[in-house]
This record gives sequence, C-alpha cells and structure tokens, in this order.
Amino acid sequence: MTGPAVRVDTTSPVPPYEQIRAQLAALITTGRLAEGERLPTVRQLATDLGLAPGTVARAYRELETAHLIRTRRGAGTRVAAPPPAPKHLDPARLAALAQDFTATARALGADTEAILTAVHQALD
Repeated sequence: MTGPAVRVDTTSPVPPYEQIRAQLAALITTGRLAEGERLPTVRQLATDLGLAPGTVARAYRELETAHLIRTRRGAGTRVAAPPPAPKHLDPARLAALAQDFTATARALGADTEAILTAVHQALD
C-alpha cells in the first residue's frame, strides 16, 4: 500500500478495528486504493499502528466479508475488483458508505458540523 496511511486514534470511542476497516473501505470505494493494490500484512500494519495483530486481522476479515479485499496464500492481501455498478440506488449501500465516512471523519477528530460541511462541499 503506497497510498494514504491509515491512522488510529486510541482516544476515540470508535474501536481501532472499526477505524481501520472504515478508513480502508473509504479508500477502496473512492478509488484511492486501486484494484490489485497490495495491502500490508496483518503483522506489518499492526506493528506500524502499535496494535495487536488480532485487531488488524478483524478489520481485514470484515473487509473481506464485504468483498473489498481478498487474501490469497502467497499473493498477500489485495484490493478486490470493484463490484459492477448497481443499476439503481441501493439505500443500504448508501447508508454503509455514509457510516464509513462518518466513522473515518470522527476518527480524525471531526465533529458533526465539520462532517456536514465536508459533505456539502463535496456535493457542490
């Protein structure tokens, strides 16, 4: 992963595994992490973040369950191919994206007003 770094705020009420999952999901769904890009190993990311490997493993498991990453023995963990574009708006998917964004924003220290301002600016 040569792109943006994942950060964990240990003072946040959001669990570290969820901060990692939300940040990586946001990077993947926005295309900042491209299909096939290799992610750090569980041990390496845990060491980089000063966390237990089980914390990172849980985030990776959840990302794999969501089909955002895939892990293959010998090939490592890589960003999965994006799913085909839906033909209609999926409210559950939109809600999940909003949750990922807000969890990541809160992990960075943003309050509700800052989050809403960012969304409004992105829409303009």
